[in-house]
Order: sequence, then structure tokens, then C-alpha cells
Amino acid sequence: MNVGTIDRLIRIIIGIALIALAYTEVVGAWGYIGIIPLATGLLRWCPLYTLLGVQTCPLHETVKRD
Repeated sequence: MNVGTIDRLIRIIIGIALIALAYTEVVGAWGYIGIIPLATGLLRWCPLYTLLGVQTCPLHETVKRD
């Protein structure tokens, strides 16, 4: 897991909104790209964050040991 709580909620809301807009034909089919933020929010894992070394989930931060 590398996606924190607030980041997760934002991703889920944006994903649902984009999918709903595409479904109601307010935006074009590109709105279905909302499945990506929705999936990463639900799974709490973002492959791009892994590549960039970003982590917004405080539960899995690296702990320094002596």
C-alpha cells in the first residue's frame, strides 16, 4: 500500500465522477479513464507512485533502525 487515506478518497471521488460524466455522455468516452484513479484508490496502491518512490500512506513508511 502506498496511497494514504485522503489521497485514496480523492482518487475514488474523481474516478466515480469521471465515469458518471462519461456514462451520462456529458464528456466523451475519455471519461472512462476514471477507472484508473478509482482502481488505485480502492486497491490503495499506485504503480506510478512505486516508480517515483512516492508514498502517501503513513502506515508503511520506512522505519530507521539502529
